[in-house]
Amino acid sequence: MATQPTKPIPRRKSKLRIVRKLIALFFLFSIFTCLLAAVFYVPLRAARLYGPPAPSLSLPARVQYSALLLWYNGLLTQPLDMNGTLQTFTIEIGESVDSVANHLQVVGLIRDSDAFRTYLIYSGLDMSIQAGEYELSTAMSAMDIAHELQDATPEEVTFVVLPGWRIEEIAESLATSGLPITHDEFIAGTKTPPQGFDFLSGASTVEGFLHPDSYIFSRDVSAAEEMIAEMVRNFASHLTPEIRSGFERQGLNVYQAVTLASMVEREAVQDDEQALIASVYLNRFKIGMKLDADPTVQYAIGYNFLQQTWWTNPLSLLDLQVNSVYNTYIYEGLPPTPIANPSLGALRAVAFPAETPYIFFRAKCDGSGFHEFSETFDEHLQNACQ
Repeated sequence: MATQPTKPIPRRKSKLRIVRKLIALFFLFSIFTCLLAAVFYVPLRAARLYGPPAPSLSLPARVQYSALLLWYNGLLTQPLDMNGTLQTFTIEIGESVDSVANHLQVVGLIRDSDAFRTYLIYSGLDMSIQAGEYELSTAMSAMDIAHELQDATPEEVTFVVLPGWRIEEIAESLATSGLPITHDEFIAGTKTPPQGFDFLSGASTVEGFLHPDSYIFSRDVSAAEEMIAEMVRNFASHLTPEIRSGFERQGLNVYQAVTLASMVEREAVQDDEQALIASVYLNRFKIGMKLDADPTVQYAIGYNFLQQTWWTNPLSLLDLQVNSVYNTYIYEGLPPTPIANPSLGALRAVAFPAETPYIFFRAKCDGSGFHEFSETFDEHLQNACQ
């Protein structure tokens, strides 16, 4: 039986299949090209514009956030208003990133909270935002603001010098001040008094002339001498012609008066008694009597490691015998330098002391910090605690 010849496949259908395969390959190639662009070009482009992504981001997340950043474009890089003024912005402890982003948009510091949030996550800055107060402006871009929120530490530091502190106590407080000046740098700086102040002419230290006050210093202050000069300038600004004249009426130059004021500052527990205590010291000074001032002995002794203070209290009989030119129980007249940095009140107490006949005083027995004053030694003994 004869077989029928097989019909040949039409050439048209064969060409159609080839075309379909080519189209499929083209689409696969296009998809592959797009994937390559997404995986390599988009992150590379975003990194050039917005910096490197957080290392913790997975590859898919890196591609996703890179693409979003390119989509947001100028929302992150362009400030809202180049003439914008500073405004205070507060981040509360425990506040979420979403809350911070929304708040920034509400107060008009950024254009779009979603774009801001995307940048924070992309860069990893969402994990290190600090609570605190910031000074922000619409002249800053959203990216600038994001970086600003990483450090709540102010650019300026308030540095406080308390009345009656000696130089070493001021130096010790630097460790927790946020300023870059070290204890040793400050101590060294105080041994070279700044020029241009007549009251420091020939002085070997600025002890007594670092005016107690609150100071504003830049966090990047570079030298202890800058701080010291500012404190001395502050002292000079409070040294009015009236106070100078008061010192002169007491027969004292400025350096002597500040030395006596430093003793008054340390002796007077109650500010109301500063003028009275100044009168006692001045009365002793004028008749050539030893000043017998406990604070000068405390200054001579220096740091008490057991009490962890620069001002040993109470003083023992052995302490009163310490051989030092600062010990006014042994040496007549004023100590060679001030023993602390007196307040304006203590300076005024020396310039305008109370007019009294008192030569002696001792602490009252009630623990109030006030003193009993007397003319004679017998009265002084009668005021002793029983």
